[in-house]
Amino acid sequence: MHFDATFWATVGLVLFLALMVYLKVPGLVTKSLDERADRIRDELEEARRLREEAQQLLAEYQRKRTEAQKEAGDIVAAAGREAEALRQDAKTKADEYVARRTTMAEQKIAQAEREAVNAVRSSAVDIAVEAARRVLAQQGDAAPNAFQASLAEVKTKLN
Repeated sequence: MHFDATFWATVGLVLFLALMVYLKVPGLVTKSLDERADRIRDELEEARRLREEAQQLLAEYQRKRTEAQKEAGDIVAAAGREAEALRQDAKTKADEYVARRTTMAEQKIAQAEREAVNAVRSSAVDIAVEAARRVLAQQGDAAPNAFQASLAEVKTKLN
């Protein structure tokens, strides 16, 4: 029998397929594909878990940023209130200082006026005494006691 090449190709193919089945190659291929599918499924699950974790972190950071902005606003407002209180305190102290200095100046002026009035009175008494002495001296030495009495009376009236 003479067989042609097609026959031998068919026999070779059948033997190859039988060998493949005997060595369980389709099971190995299926097992390999299943393992690869499981590995891809695990990677997808890990990616999904990481994505959810990233979203949670993002939400937490956004919440913290909002809290930090609120806290910064509160700090700025508190600093503004404190600055206003310090400004008011400084203004009050400055006003009190000016009032004290004004009062002291007015008291010094009043004291100077009293001293000036007293100095004028004292000068007027001295001038009046001197004038009375001259008048009495011109009238004579007849009444030295009268002069002393007049002098004492003038000093009493002028002071």
